[in-house]
Amino acid sequence: MKRHAREISVTGPVDARVKAPSSKSVTQRALIIASLARGRSRLLDPLDSTDTETLVKALGDLGIHSRRGPEGWDVEGQGGLLPSPGAILDAGDAGTAVRFLTAMVTLGRGRFVVDGSERMRQRPIRPLVETLTALGIHARCLGEAGGCPPVEVLADGLPGGTVRLQGAKSSQYLSGLLMAAPRAAAPLCLEWSGSPVSLPYVRLTVDVMTAFGVTPVEDPPLVFRIDAPREYTAREFRIEGDYSSAAYFFAAAAITGGQVRVENLRSDSQQGDRGMLSVLEKMGCRVSPERDGWTVAGGGEIQGFDVDASEMPDAAQTLAVVALFAKGPSRLRGLGTLRVKETDRIRATAQEIRRLGAEAEEGADFLEIRPGTLRGAEIETYGDHRMAMSFSLAGLRVPGIRILDPQCVAKSFPDFWDELGRLTPPHR
Repeated sequence: MKRHAREISVTGPVDARVKAPSSKSVTQRALIIASLARGRSRLLDPLDSTDTETLVKALGDLGIHSRRGPEGWDVEGQGGLLPSPGAILDAGDAGTAVRFLTAMVTLGRGRFVVDGSERMRQRPIRPLVETLTALGIHARCLGEAGGCPPVEVLADGLPGGTVRLQGAKSSQYLSGLLMAAPRAAAPLCLEWSGSPVSLPYVRLTVDVMTAFGVTPVEDPPLVFRIDAPREYTAREFRIEGDYSSAAYFFAAAAITGGQVRVENLRSDSQQGDRGMLSVLEKMGCRVSPERDGWTVAGGGEIQGFDVDASEMPDAAQTLAVVALFAKGPSRLRGLGTLRVKETDRIRATAQEIRRLGAEAEEGADFLEIRPGTLRGAEIETYGDHRMAMSFSLAGLRVPGIRILDPQCVAKSFPDFWDELGRLTPPHR
């Protein structure tokens, strides 16, 4: 069967103003916390995407319902109760939803199974399941691939206690438990140990919890104490703009030597992908703060870089594509978690870079890019939204780049192709 492909139009230096879509990460955290609050919360400017749709449906299967209106989504919080006496939840390809729901269903009473797509059944969740078991919760992985979904939880409420959680695979294990913890039967102490990754996402979780009235105490670093049981306060909450999505447009300015202003971004955001701005500045771009966002301007030769991207994993592929147009090699380190995303993002990115004519060397947690003479090609996306969006940027400079299965961007940025099409060179 012929696969759909989208050809990218080559442009001159871009000159555009873009509004960043709302953050998927914040939307999902707000949905979980609003569901655990008592009463109705209204989420303003939530991201409507495949992943958030999946989470809303799963929450509905737990008996927590949402209603969409012109001013936002109303979530009918149940005060930490799960009305369903048990449920089988399908999280599809939404890894965040799988981890958050697995922690959340411990608050219920009954048998819950959290499942997902074929790819999700290959993605690790053992550290979270082992932590739940250590707390006395009956939880186990049912999947054929050891330590992966589906996960069965025989829930009878979340007890308190002190437990250590390994942080080398995903910060979402800790975030999921943190959000459920206020509704535990007694105080809970969570120690994040090992080699924790993606710490900014944990800070983001704490920020959203605080907005709903509960702040974990962190003392010493990476040891979080929650005085439970506590109640979240239902409220109106605005979802901030997404730096992961904004990164594509910042990168477009660097690649084409143009200028892009991206609005709807908080300058004090905890989002780790905000770190891409400092990388682009070191490469030679001009980065200017605005009242509600940032402007990035290229225009000169950009330089290769060597950066630890462990705290901005969703920007790593975007930076890898920018590196194709830099002078000299570039190296991205701290990428271990990318092996277990929607696809093995290190391997997939390296393969597509080679397909374009450049050189790429991959290791367990690094990717090195050496620019070469680039050529047009059909880019395989592997069902991964970030592969599609990142590699489309190369097509702004290189003729003949076609993105296969472009619809996969709906996972996090349904309007991406429309927004990319609005990047207009100054002379038009």
